[in-house]
Amino acid sequence: MEELNNERTNDKTPKVIGIGGIFFFSDNPEQTREWYAKNLGLEVNQWGSTFESRNINNPDEINSLQWSPFKNGSEYFTPSKKEFMINYRVQNIEGLVKQLKENGVTVLDEITSYDYGKFVHIMDTEGNKIELWEEVVSTK
Repeated sequence: MEELNNERTNDKTPKVIGIGGIFFFSDNPEQTREWYAKNLGLEVNQWGSTFESRNINNPDEINSLQWSPFKNGSEYFTPSKKEFMINYRVQNIEGLVKQLKENGVTVLDEITSYDYGKFVHIMDTEGNKIELWEEVVSTK
């Protein structure tokens, strides 16, 4: 079993490895966050709520999922006309972007790096903007 876990954690194949965030439009994001906090117990801040979990194959690795309401009409989802956007956690974002371009996928921007990870946006065939995120892996 240990050998299998090491194979999985050393795997650098460009691919999605989880959900990193769920973003959606709201008429009043502040009120929406407050409702979810009061009624469903979410711990919220100005960005929404962060859910943490451990990687079952590498229990020292902490993963997070960001839940965030955005003000209706936010340009962040553009050019998508949809009321939501999903952020996927990926590994080897550079390799994945190369592969996506080779497959003719619309890549909307260059990879951007921050202290908490690398991001890029793409479009799927249904006109959904997708955010890809390679998280800086943290252990606690």
